[in-house]
Amino acid sequence: MKQALIHVAIVVRDYDEALEFYVNKLKFEVVEDTYQPEQDKRWVVISPPGSNGMTLLLARASNEEQSTFIGNQAGGRVFLFLSTDDFWRDYNRMREEGVHFIREPMEADYGTVAVFEDLYGNRWDLLQLTPEHPMASRRV
Repeated sequence: MKQALIHVAIVVRDYDEALEFYVNKLKFEVVEDTYQPEQDKRWVVISPPGSNGMTLLLARASNEEQSTFIGNQAGGRVFLFLSTDDFWRDYNRMREEGVHFIREPMEADYGTVAVFEDLYGNRWDLLQLTPEHPMASRRV
């Protein structure tokens, strides 16, 4: 049996403002952006550069209850983990783009990591795993 997680939905206020951040600041690529007239919404899928694994589905909040979760999808914990093959390249570029880091880089036994916030306040790890880490061989 072979299965895979392919999308993680992230609740956003507006598709275009979310794309502005993820594409221009994080350099994600748009995989799909299709209007669905029957639901008056867009199916917007993005992916980190060079990745062929899991993608993010930008899901515009469609009611007040969903809006309350924008920026707090994990209750203040780190929500997503962005793995990179060159931590310092990406960290420096992201800082230059104005990405807000709330925890400065640190070396840990599993790799190099810093915590940043997306445009809504969701927390992310920027992470370069050590070659010995069990997930290093599973990375896309």
